[in-house]
Amino acid sequence: MNNKNSGRLVWNHSTHLQGLIPVLDRLTKYQGIHTITPGVITRAKAHCPHMKLRVSVPIRGGFKVLARAGKTVQEVFFVTSLSQSELEGAIANALRK
Repeated sequence: MNNKNSGRLVWNHSTHLQGLIPVLDRLTKYQGIHTITPGVITRAKAHCPHMKLRVSVPIRGGFKVLARAGKTVQEVFFVTSLSQSELEGAIANALRK
């Protein structure tokens, strides 16, 4: 199904931020992104009118990214060989489409 250069999107939760999965699916097509795993969903105090993805902290083999929409935040873990700035560029491109 996925080609050799495609990453993998892990479906370990039944609940995701609305509109997040299509963005993550686009990100799996970037070379250097190996695995994307959505994590825990929490509530934030401030309202974010549009979906935003922000690289939070480095983890072993990649980065933790925070996805925000409305007052909801979801952790997303990326296993990648991309640098932080390259990942931020890929995220910006995926959000534009």
